[in-house]
Amino acid sequence: MKLSIPEREIMSPGHLACQGCGAALAMRYVLKSLGKRVIYSVPACCWSVIDGPFPYSSIGVPLFHTAFETAAAVASGIKAGLEIQNDEETRVVAWAGDGGTFDIGLQALSGAAERNDDFIYVCYDNEAYMNTGIQRSSATPWGAWTTTTPVKHFKKERKKNIVEILAAHRIPYIATASIAYPEDLIKKVEKIKTIKGTKFLHIISPCPPGWKSPPELSVKLAKLAVQSKIFPIFEIENGIKYKINIHVKKPVSVKEYLKPQGRFKHLTDQDIEHIQQDADAYYEWLLKQEELSNE
Repeated sequence: MKLSIPEREIMSPGHLACQGCGAALAMRYVLKSLGKRVIYSVPACCWSVIDGPFPYSSIGVPLFHTAFETAAAVASGIKAGLEIQNDEETRVVAWAGDGGTFDIGLQALSGAAERNDDFIYVCYDNEAYMNTGIQRSSATPWGAWTTTTPVKHFKKERKKNIVEILAAHRIPYIATASIAYPEDLIKKVEKIKTIKGTKFLHIISPCPPGWKSPPELSVKLAKLAVQSKIFPIFEIENGIKYKINIHVKKPVSVKEYLKPQGRFKHLTDQDIEHIQQDADAYYEWLLKQEELSNE
């Protein structure tokens, strides 16, 4: 019987991630599917530290450490070099956090998406600049504490909808994923391997130090993010065809997701209700997009 999650391990033990790091688990799963015929472009982020100090590396494949804003640009260049060598087998992955994707790297990602350059862009989203001290990013959700949005001045802006920004570029494939649903994640990576052009994969990746949560709860939190509709799991093809991959028929309240995280402990019941309404509204909008896609 074929296993849904490959048994092979490309990533090595001994990496430098914190206990319970969602980004480390995300890398492990993606590599299991991609195999060794791949080159990574990694900007300044947690993973530029997790990988290990030169000359050591934990991911077992070639990796270019790049400037903060250049993950997509370097990936485009690597792919161009491979094409000159007539290498159609080696895949290229830009692997960046939310700061290097939503914020400082958005210009390079947008340019690559507009050109439809043939590589995979993976954003492991821990919802702040965790590597440099838990500063707010545009991926930080409304209501969250960070060192630059302290309790009395918690973040008052919505999380940027990076998926819809990429959908506006009409790239061939966009998907969200969670480390709590590895079969769904692996299935999407397998699908991505068959698609030419720019592919974008957005993975929710809990960060125990930044989320102020126990490390043993990371996978549970990644699941609650989905089950509370905070982080819906869906895919978009060519910017217009929507499909929800994990339908939430019996959702849990967002309070159940927020409660284990110290970054939200200051919120009032009214604040939590605001988050609930926002999550419900977006999920209903996605359902409508899926319905329209099937007409």
